[in-house]
Amino acid sequence: MLKLENLSTPDPKVPLKSLSANFEAGKIYTILGRTGAGKTELLRTLIGLDPISEGAIHLDGSDLVSTPIRAREMAMVYQQFINYPHLDVLDNVAFPLRRKKLGKALARAKARDALAIVGLAGFETRLPSELSGGQQQRVALARAIVKHARILLMDEPLANLDYKLREQLREEFPRLLHENAEGIILYSTTEPAEAMQLGDELIVMHEGRIVAQGDPAALFDSPPSVDVARVISDPPISICAGEIRDGALLFSDGSGAGATGLTLSKDGPVQIAIRPDALTIGGDIFATVKLAEFSGSDTIVHLQLPFGEAVMLVDGIHEFHPGNPLDIMLDPTALLLFSHTGANITERTD
Repeated sequence: MLKLENLSTPDPKVPLKSLSANFEAGKIYTILGRTGAGKTELLRTLIGLDPISEGAIHLDGSDLVSTPIRAREMAMVYQQFINYPHLDVLDNVAFPLRRKKLGKALARAKARDALAIVGLAGFETRLPSELSGGQQQRVALARAIVKHARILLMDEPLANLDYKLREQLREEFPRLLHENAEGIILYSTTEPAEAMQLGDELIVMHEGRIVAQGDPAALFDSPPSVDVARVISDPPISICAGEIRDGALLFSDGSGAGATGLTLSKDGPVQIAIRPDALTIGGDIFATVKLAEFSGSDTIVHLQLPFGEAVMLVDGIHEFHPGNPLDIMLDPTALLLFSHTGANITERTD
């Protein structure tokens, strides 16, 4: 088990702040956060590239902080690929094995297997300068895979690859763990869908802290705070000011939000979170289109409502023009409620 205890770092840009977490063998942990949340700093600290100011890192009870980088049983893949320009693809991938004094023939055989995993069979004799950016990233990924490291750290490793290839490589990660039962994969991303699809457990980071950890579906259904709800939602969740008054849920303009399926707490200010699929066309809420954009086979519509701004997800490709009026319906069963301090206070009726 990899264990972090009150881990902090002195990095002036994105310091880690009292991180504590356990990572069990045989699992993929996706680390989700916006740019600047501390994801890269966490991975760099684990592998030993950045120092710590407080706390501890242990692997199976052994102190990692005092362990040299090469002895940490870790491999890291960066978003910005790093390859050796003077070596061909095969020797780039075989390099860490040769450094460990593995025989040349065996090292190259293992390197060929790793290249096949990332879809680069047949590229063995090319130099990095003869490859595209995506192909160079795959070489770096193969070099990390071939090490068969106990812990594989991946810092947005598929960001520069096309959609189809990302899907193919994601399917390989569970197989890598199947072949290495003691292995742990930590995979950072800014994409909520990728984090929830890939991870056995999801870790959400915000401003250098771990703000949530658990089952991806459970965290999506019930984010513990408004910060987690914002990070985990794509298209973005909309947060509107409101209040509970005399047993009714009201938006800031005094209109009723509806409370079907909700148990309302005591009177007072609340933050009302509206998921994009909670809004549909055809209802009694007047809205004005601010912006529309396409995402895959869906249309994301940014709306101005009487009580604030919100985002609506519409199935299919549709044209909406800025300034167009729409009548919108809100599904109150899809709302989330947060306190004025940001804690989730949503209570569902049976």
